[in-house]
Amino acid sequence: MISASDLASPEYERVPDEAKPTAFGLWLHLDPLGRGPMDPEWIAARLYPTKDRSLAKDLVFEHLVLLLDAGFMSTYQAEGSEWICLSRPLKVDMRGVKIFTPDPPGAFPWTLMAGERGGASGRESARERARAEVRAEGAARADAWAAAERDRVRVPRRPERPLVLDAPPPFCPEHMPYGSGGPPCGPCRDARIVRHDWMETKVYEQRLTDHYEREESDDWDLSPI
Repeated sequence: MISASDLASPEYERVPDEAKPTAFGLWLHLDPLGRGPMDPEWIAARLYPTKDRSLAKDLVFEHLVLLLDAGFMSTYQAEGSEWICLSRPLKVDMRGVKIFTPDPPGAFPWTLMAGERGGASGRESARERARAEVRAEGAARADAWAAAERDRVRVPRRPERPLVLDAPPPFCPEHMPYGSGGPPCGPCRDARIVRHDWMETKVYEQRLTDHYEREESDDWDLSPI
């Protein structure tokens, strides 16, 4: 059961308001350890069963990006798939409960603790390292779109700004801001593809941030004094 202390926790309070329904739903639908498949379609079917499947999947994907960015959850690879691990699972009676999700890698629990001990400066260092690598990989493709890139205006973004606010629009100009109310038109589909690609890049950046944060935490001197 979700308690008042869960709703008042830093993990939940950091979540942007628009993603809070998905955060709430993950608490209810993931296993008692706060783990489940990193599958927007699977999550959307359980959290938003009455919504259009395609729109619900896109909505969940955007919310997962926000939840990763807020630190409400992290992800890990196991058994050839990607899994969610909530930063604050619900407190439940585990007697007789069977867990079917795979355990995270052996270092995972320690790296979470080390990340907390490292504080904001360690995470910001990891984030900057991830951003540097994303920029470097983008530069390798620069020859293909250099002309268009020169015309783009880069606006600095504050780190705490929700990622989804900077995403390309989800619909064509004619159907902004709420869509057509029916099957999406061709330009709307194109807009969703552009928006999805943009969000995928941000997810990749977030995963690199987590990777480098864990890597830096492994450099701690753990030898006995």
